Amino acid sequence: MEELDLHHVFELGFLLVILAAGVTAVAKKFNQPYSIVLVVVGALIGLLDIPQLHALKLFITEGEVFNFVVITLFLPALLGEAALKLPFAHLRENKKPILALAFGGTLLSFLIIGFSIYYLFDFPLTTSFVFAALMSATDPISVLSIFKSVGVHKRLSVVIEGESLFNDGLAVVLFKISAFSLLAYIDAGWAGFGYGLWEFVKVIFLGMIIGGALGYGFSKLTRYFDDYPMEIIFSVILFYGSFLMAESVHASGVIAVVVAALIFGNYGASIGMSPTTKLNIRNFWDVGALLANALVFLMVGLEITRIDVGDKWGYVAAAILIVLVGRSLAVYTSMAFINSFPSSWKHVLNWGGLKGSLSIALVLSLPRDFEGREEVLLLTFSVVLFSLVFQSLSIKPFISWLGVVTKNNGFDEYEQLISRLYRYEAAVREVHRAKNKLFVTAPVSSELISQYNTQIEDVNKKLEELFKKMPELKEKQLETLRKHVLYAEHEAVNQLMREDMISTAVAEKEHEQVTDLIVKIEEKQHD
Repeated sequence: MEELDLHHVFELGFLLVILAAGVTAVAKKFNQPYSIVLVVVGALIGLLDIPQLHALKLFITEGEVFNFVVITLFLPALLGEAALKLPFAHLRENKKPILALAFGGTLLSFLIIGFSIYYLFDFPLTTSFVFAALMSATDPISVLSIFKSVGVHKRLSVVIEGESLFNDGLAVVLFKISAFSLLAYIDAGWAGFGYGLWEFVKVIFLGMIIGGALGYGFSKLTRYFDDYPMEIIFSVILFYGSFLMAESVHASGVIAVVVAALIFGNYGASIGMSPTTKLNIRNFWDVGALLANALVFLMVGLEITRIDVGDKWGYVAAAILIVLVGRSLAVYTSMAFINSFPSSWKHVLNWGGLKGSLSIALVLSLPRDFEGREEVLLLTFSVVLFSLVFQSLSIKPFISWLGVVTKNNGFDEYEQLISRLYRYEAAVREVHRAKNKLFVTAPVSSELISQYNTQIEDVNKKLEELFKKMPELKEKQLETLRKHVLYAEHEAVNQLMREDMISTAVAEKEHEQVTDLIVKIEEKQHD
């Protein structure tokens, strides 16, 4: 019976992967934020009566399953992947806004939302602050994908990603204290306040120590291996091991993973990873993060269908307003003394502080007998749905309205010229094809080809003039071309090896040189 159950679980999990991959592929094909599409599709599947997906819905909407999948299975991978690729230099350059938001902003948001819910909704104190902790965690996946598509300044992306990495850890700590220890600390008076503060500091710093020690240890370990499959396995063990070890001693697993991955991706990469290893570790975690995010957002959509608002629309609307106001006050207050950060960027940070899967996973982990559990479930699901759909869909026009983009008129002109060049060259190819297929005479086809060639020459002259004014545009094209050429070189070496023209040892050396150049280009593009 147990084997049958496990087989059934595997079938349901595989079906979920197929759905998530299919929806993500379609969303990417049409250049839409896949996270929003997945949430909407998941909600539709949850609302519609589709007999073939009934078992899947029942399986996913089990609170224990969702909580395990998001927190234990996917959260270490998602945090590790994000921190692994975040350079120390970027964090150091932006440490003031990141720390202000991740620590000051998170605590302010927690206090503002908690006291507002307590006084306005007349909820119990623990219920109010549990909800506040849930609303203090941010999920930047949707926002960052939109940032890339519209050309937002890299610094803004780094700050919002850095805030999320650290504030998730704080939000989890605040959630656990609020849910299980808050009343005991309050009953103990000032001594209880001291105990609570000590617990807060201990959980965070113990997580940092565990993550730092493991990250340093695994970084040193990479010096003794030049074997990227083995080093990828080390990264998997590091991310999940640091999370589980920290949680086993009641420290912050989230903070442990972030610190461990930051050290491994920076210090470890510099002392013990070959270019091939760096490239393959990044590619491995890119695939893992895409799959994890796709599954999580689809599951969020399915889970959200459990909302039964009934006659509580007023509560839901008020809760959304309180969360928005709390986020605004937290962002603008914590960033008030950071003058190097433009006001328009602060507006984007405020509106881009989305709520996501972590909030739902945490609220589902509340004990069944927790006072006010159903109310917190309702409000959390409602705010997350509003955040992932309405805020995500509005962030792109909001960014455009504020003018928070790095593209300028020169870039627009460049895109128009590239578009025309592509059109004209496609037209010439079609003339040649039509000539052969329809037996069009040479004088007719030559005349049309001549017209298009004149237009192509004109566009190329304009591009050359634009490149002189804006050499960074030409450099961008060169980097893309160099990367494609290097991949072709890599494949050429493979072909020689397959034909026994060169030995495996020589091929590996050649691959190493090519991969080193590819990594340098990718690092330059990342910066």
